Amino acid sequence: MEKLNLKIANNNVTLIYEHSSELPIVGLKLVFKTAGTCVEKRYGVAKLAAELLSEGTKKLGSNEFNKALDMRAIMLSANAGFETFEIGLESLSEHFEYGFNMLLDLLADPNYDKNILKKLKTQALGIIASNSSDYDYQSSNALKEILYPNSRLAIPSIGTPQSIEEIELDDIKEFIRSNLNLENMFIVLGGDIDPKNIKFDKLCEVLNSGKKKELNKITVSDSESLKIIDKPSQQAYIYFGSPLNYNIEDKYKLSVAMFILGSSGFGSRLMEEIRVKRGLAYSVYCSANLNLSYNALNGYLQTKNENKDEAISLIKDEIAKFVQNGATQKELEAARNFLLGSEPLSKETLFKRLSIAQKEHYYGYELGEFDLNLERIKSLELNILNEFISNLKDINRLSIACLYNESK
Repeated sequence: MEKLNLKIANNNVTLIYEHSSELPIVGLKLVFKTAGTCVEKRYGVAKLAAELLSEGTKKLGSNEFNKALDMRAIMLSANAGFETFEIGLESLSEHFEYGFNMLLDLLADPNYDKNILKKLKTQALGIIASNSSDYDYQSSNALKEILYPNSRLAIPSIGTPQSIEEIELDDIKEFIRSNLNLENMFIVLGGDIDPKNIKFDKLCEVLNSGKKKELNKITVSDSESLKIIDKPSQQAYIYFGSPLNYNIEDKYKLSVAMFILGSSGFGSRLMEEIRVKRGLAYSVYCSANLNLSYNALNGYLQTKNENKDEAISLIKDEIAKFVQNGATQKELEAARNFLLGSEPLSKETLFKRLSIAQKEHYYGYELGEFDLNLERIKSLELNILNEFISNLKDINRLSIACLYNESK
């Protein structure tokens, strides 16, 4: 894996690259920073823009464009996250040049058609309607409303019925034009190909240069709010979250701490205390939600309606005990053995290795940080880990969204 520099027009563009001839395949990603739902002017535009880029070019139309890709087993996709917008291309080596040219055509001539937009809006409204009966989804969004108040995160990423209805083609055009630009892009490439043989300079013909963007920081609420949602549910859905403050060089310690507390499933502190010992939950889980714009502890628990109060109390108690007393040597060894033992699975395929390298670059690490963290975990001592855990006091400031049936 290496980091290269491309000169496209007047822009320096980072290329993350790994050559692999194990299989005759190539994977390419264009990653646009500060270009996801976080920069929307209308809720839902980013997701609709990604969907529209799956509808082919204006010239060929959706059917002919995608038929041409399918005949060559080429996968071309777009995805809008919160902070980034990605366009991916996967193909056999022999068809990569064709696929890349189709990608250029797509960026030059998206299928801006009123009927296509109408179809995509109808699909989005259908998903929103379906989500109205999904209690997991409703509980999760209720937590976001109180955990990230007055931010884009407080609104579902798909948008609202009103915002979807108001979106016009010009909104999508403006989103793509202003956010998919060279200045905020880096490229991830891997497979049986030499980057020198790819005409990356042609990207300047279909993408603007733009200006470098900065992410707005999001404040995670420490208000310890509780939101109750009364629904005719057979069980209680409990979502919880809190601020998570740590130094970036301590990420490996955070990985171990979260594994022990709640991200390892059976064997985690929360699962053992709440489900195994007391039988109060069908499932319970928590993990670190790490981003450039915000960091938070997020978790969920499902239990019987009548057990919700006791379960919530136990979540708070167990997190407080964890911060106060730290982990045990047995828990550290179990976490260490699993995290080190799962390394081969984390990097067994080219696309998994590229995904790790993409995250390393995006979050500002040097390539190879994943392996360095494993070495740090290997030598991590219990007193060092527990000193770190004792400084995670903010995770006690839990906000909770609870959906349950009050009549039961």
